[in-house]
Amino acid sequence: MTEITARLNAALRGYEGARELILRYYEADSLVVDWKGDQTPVTAADRGAEELLRDFLSKEFPDDAILGEEFGERAGTSGYRWVLDPVDGTKSFVARVPLFGTLIGLEFDGESVAGVCGLPAQNEVIYASRGEGTWWRRNSAAATRCRVTNCSNLADALLCFTSLGTWEAVGRLQTMQRLTRTCRLTRGWGDCFGHILVATGRADVMIDPQLSLWDAAALVPILQEAGGHFVDFSGVARADGGSGISVNAALKNAVLAFLHEDTPEVGTRTRID
Repeated sequence: MTEITARLNAALRGYEGARELILRYYEADSLVVDWKGDQTPVTAADRGAEELLRDFLSKEFPDDAILGEEFGERAGTSGYRWVLDPVDGTKSFVARVPLFGTLIGLEFDGESVAGVCGLPAQNEVIYASRGEGTWWRRNSAAATRCRVTNCSNLADALLCFTSLGTWEAVGRLQTMQRLTRTCRLTRGWGDCFGHILVATGRADVMIDPQLSLWDAAALVPILQEAGGHFVDFSGVARADGGSGISVNAALKNAVLAFLHEDTPEVGTRTRID
C-alpha cells in the first residue's frame, strides 16, 4: 500500500465520523446559524466536523499539515497537506436542501494527489487518488468506477452553476446568460454537488467563478481520474486559482473559448451569494 492509498483509506474512515456528526445537525429540529465577516454562514456542524477530521487525521498522520476552512492551517513536515471543507454548501445545509458535501483533499508537495467528496444527506461518497481512478459508493453498496460523459457539443450539454451572484461579482453575468442560451439545459445544482455530477457522468459542465482552495482541492484528482478536467478560468489544472470548471475532455476547449470570448463587465463587486 502506498502512502497516498493509506491516506485515502484513512480519509474515507474519517469522513464516516464526520457524516454522522453532520447528519445529527441536519436532521435536528433547530439549527443555530452564525455569520462570518464575509457574510457567509457557519454552523456547529461546520466547526464540529472539521474538528473531528483534524483530530482524526492528526492522530493517523501527525507529521502532515492540515488546512481547513474554519480553523486555518497547522504546519507539517511530511510534504503532505490535508485541505478540508467540512460542509461545502452551508447555505443548502441550513435550508435543509441535501446538495451539500464534505471535501477532504490531499496534497503532496503542493500538488493535489487524492480527494474525497462525501454527500452526507444522499449517502454517497466519491473518491480518487492519482492513477487509481475515481470511485463512487452509493447507499453503502460496493464502490463502482465512474467516468465523465462524452458529450462533445455545448448545445447538447447539461450545465450546472452555484449562484448568479458569483457571476455578477466577477463581472461575468452576461457570460452566464449566453452560456444558458447555448447549452441544452442549465440547473443551479451547485457547490461540490455540481462538480460531482460531472465526475459521475450526470452533468457535462459545472462552473464556479469564485472558489477557495478548500472548495477545490479534493475535486482536482476526482475529475482527472474520472477522465475529465478541473481547471481554473485560465485553463490551468489547479485548486488555488480562485475559480473552477469541471468538464469532460470533449468540451473543455469549447468552454474555455466561450469564457475567453467575453471580458468582465464594468462595475464588478464583491461576492454576495
